[in-house]
Amino acid sequence: MRILVDADACPVKEEIYKVAWRHEVAVSIVSNSFIRVPAHPLIERVVVSDGFDAADDWIAERADARSVCITADILLADRCLKAGAVVIAPNGKPFTTSSIGAAVATRAIMADLRAGAMGDAVGGPPPFTKADRSRFLSALDEALGRMKRAGR
Repeated sequence: MRILVDADACPVKEEIYKVAWRHEVAVSIVSNSFIRVPAHPLIERVVVSDGFDAADDWIAERADARSVCITADILLADRCLKAGAVVIAPNGKPFTTSSIGAAVATRAIMADLRAGAMGDAVGGPPPFTKADRSRFLSALDEALGRMKRAGR
């Protein structure tokens, strides 16, 4: 089992380390630039090129049924789900095979709205809260527990 993290804008890296250490699960922190990570045998820093989707591609190529992927990127979540991985957003909400289609469609609609706004602000995600952090900790802990019980 391992955790793959889309790390460039991930606000819950410290929480990931704590849960990973408790469950003794390896973590790959994947980014386009250097990110400080703890010196620990379970933590791997992966710096990919700054090419478009390089981090996403690295993660998607390694995602499988024994992986938990942490990302807010809907298209990466879709790729990881198709590979059989468990996918959790940093706010703790899971991406599932039944919810990903609607998320991809909403993303496309929002991209069209932003393009049509011609520079006008069209909102963004809500601010990250303590409740999001707490929900994430629970979701990751539960996902790893389920995978262990299932023998993954």
